[in-house]
Amino acid sequence: MLKTVAVIVQEPVALFEYGVIHEVFGLDRTEDGVPAFELLICSPTPGVPLNSGNGAFVIAPHPLSAALGADLVAIPGGPAESEHLDEVVRTLLEVVDRGGRLLSVCTGAFLIAATGLLDGKRCTTHWKHGAALAAAFPDTIVDTDVLFVDEYPVITSAGTAAGIDACLHLVREEHGPAVANAIARRMVVPPHRDGGQRQYVAAPVPDCSTDGFGAVLSWMLENLDTDITVGDLARRAHMSARTFARRFADEVGTSPHRWLTEQRVLHARNLLESTDIGIEDVATRVGFGSATLLRHHFSAAVGVSPTAYRRRFGCSDQSVSADPVDAGSVLAESGSSA
Repeated sequence: MLKTVAVIVQEPVALFEYGVIHEVFGLDRTEDGVPAFELLICSPTPGVPLNSGNGAFVIAPHPLSAALGADLVAIPGGPAESEHLDEVVRTLLEVVDRGGRLLSVCTGAFLIAATGLLDGKRCTTHWKHGAALAAAFPDTIVDTDVLFVDEYPVITSAGTAAGIDACLHLVREEHGPAVANAIARRMVVPPHRDGGQRQYVAAPVPDCSTDGFGAVLSWMLENLDTDITVGDLARRAHMSARTFARRFADEVGTSPHRWLTEQRVLHARNLLESTDIGIEDVATRVGFGSATLLRHHFSAAVGVSPTAYRRRFGCSDQSVSADPVDAGSVLAESGSSA
């Protein structure tokens, strides 16, 4: 049963990530039915002020040895390399040998990966650092589409707020949903978020400057709401359909159909964020033709439904028509019937 949690901090201290762990495990919420956790703040240099990089300092009162008996050791981000790396790695390995678990937030995955415990296993980190983690530790399987990965005895989570999801998941696993829900309620966060990191990744502006296809790409963007075929595009480029498809893939890096679908999804994201038009209207304006087809492609690309995306990122005036699929899911989850 999870009772003792140790946090290993190093300079520069990631304050938000550290705060997430403290918020879940460091506050007394016994009046809400949450068991009391013992939180130990540890460092290779106990008693030494550790800079967070913005003028604030954290002083860890405990040495690394205090973490050895913890049920969970958490790494709140921090450097992938440090003068104390070997010492911290040995500590983490001993914690696991003694039956403890490890949890990382954001770039804390680099430190856990250095132990070898993630070799051959899935893990995650902030989407911006996923490629660097995979390059530094090629034996790991880095998945930046998810908010967290539980590969016993290690849990890795994505950037910043995803640490909340990982911590609540662990609490739910160890103490049940009622305890996790009580903590989430006090933190004013959902006890479980759907989707993954893809919905938070900034959508790139399409590059229409390629010499051979710039004009065609621009025309596609201006006519997303129409039915566009490879044959139509090939005629505009004065090529056969086969030659056009081959040269398009060589120059743009993907097929015409996939590029067009990506731009329609991107346009849908913009409409969902900036307007309150209905889902069917969005589907028509971006060229998918129906809400069903929009949901299919949008969910595959972004990881959540259009309605869920709008709830997170849309304008404040939410006078939108409901997505019947999402509504049905909510009813099913609540045990209600239409």
